[in-house]
Amino acid sequence: MFNKFCLALALAAMAAPAVSAPPAGTVRPAPSVAAPAGPAYSLQALRELARAGHPSLEAARAHVEAGRAQVVGAGAYPNPEVEFLAGRTHARVPGAASGNAQSVTVLQRIDNPWQREARIDAASFGLDARQAERRAFENDLLARLDQRYFEVLRRQAELRAAREDHDLAAQIRAKVAVRVQTGEAPRYELIKADTELLNAQKAAESAELRIAQARAGLRALVGMGLPADFQVEGVLAGQPAGAAAVPGLDVLRAELLARNPELQRSQAEVRRAERQLELERLRRHPELALKVSGDRDSEVRDTRLGVVVSVPLWDRRQGPVAEAGALLAKSRSERAGQELALLQSLETAYRQYEIARTQVNALENGILREAEAAMKVAEAAYRFGERGILDYLDAQRVFRAARNELIAARYELQLAVIEIERLRAAQ
Repeated sequence: MFNKFCLALALAAMAAPAVSAPPAGTVRPAPSVAAPAGPAYSLQALRELARAGHPSLEAARAHVEAGRAQVVGAGAYPNPEVEFLAGRTHARVPGAASGNAQSVTVLQRIDNPWQREARIDAASFGLDARQAERRAFENDLLARLDQRYFEVLRRQAELRAAREDHDLAAQIRAKVAVRVQTGEAPRYELIKADTELLNAQKAAESAELRIAQARAGLRALVGMGLPADFQVEGVLAGQPAGAAAVPGLDVLRAELLARNPELQRSQAEVRRAERQLELERLRRHPELALKVSGDRDSEVRDTRLGVVVSVPLWDRRQGPVAEAGALLAKSRSERAGQELALLQSLETAYRQYEIARTQVNALENGILREAEAAMKVAEAAYRFGERGILDYLDAQRVFRAARNELIAARYELQLAVIEIERLRAAQ
């Protein structure tokens, strides 16, 4: 009769709300993070802040402006050279006059039109390469920003899950304590429940620290315009932004070859090297200059007009031509290597996307549901004394592992989509 009364008391305690744990194995409450008081930012807002105020982007824009100035310099005409001499003449024969003497010479080099065109083209392709480099840097920066943003969402999801685990472990510990006190369960079950609660508490604290670390990394990529107490909007969903728009691998390859900024920079470098080689070859030709001079002394005024020809007799510019040819070969090899590396990166990212998508679908549609159902069955069996605490805790571990694996798979899926978008330059 006494045993039946104790069993009824234990079942009533398990059905009631969680009670405070006994002194044995003191347990702290679940760690809580005070919500930052700062404003909440969406992913697009963070991108705009990074574009507007990141110092590295400002440096990249200044680098482009320097290239634009080089184009202006390449199109400038040569300046005239003016020479002025003054002195005195002294008579050496009887009857000759002495006095002041002056000489003025103006030399204007004639810009070879073919050299001028090649020089401007080389500078223009250099500007194209710098602009593509700036786009590639911005593309890469935004991709890393997206990764950090979704890392924050992942850590927040992990913290929510860890808090749920902590609350559940605290409830289990309270129920086990009642059963131990009534003699319906051995002492080791309470020790096991204490251990699970401490592990859940440690996981929650670790998740809290990882959120702070992820937020710091995100702020470093956005820039100092983002306040330290900012929040982020959004959730880590099973169907990430852009995932539905990912086309087939053949289409992605074509888009990469057509608009990837890193590949465009390599192609512009090849064109610049080609025009530079042509310019060095054109500089082997004679160069012309117009020369006008006038001499004046006490008796005579002398004016002359002529042409100055620079004859490339000894210096045939073999060194600069060979150097330009080697740089052209280097640029072509780098372009081919860049194209191969980008295509390999694209295929790797696409395979990772397929793997992560398969994992997310499997976890969402089967594994997680089965693990949750098994946990509920184990909980009911434990509640009615058909199973021990170990079976219930094992079922919980399986469910937590599946849930955490789903969070990680969603994050990996989003990372794969971000990498694909970066390579196809769709940021």
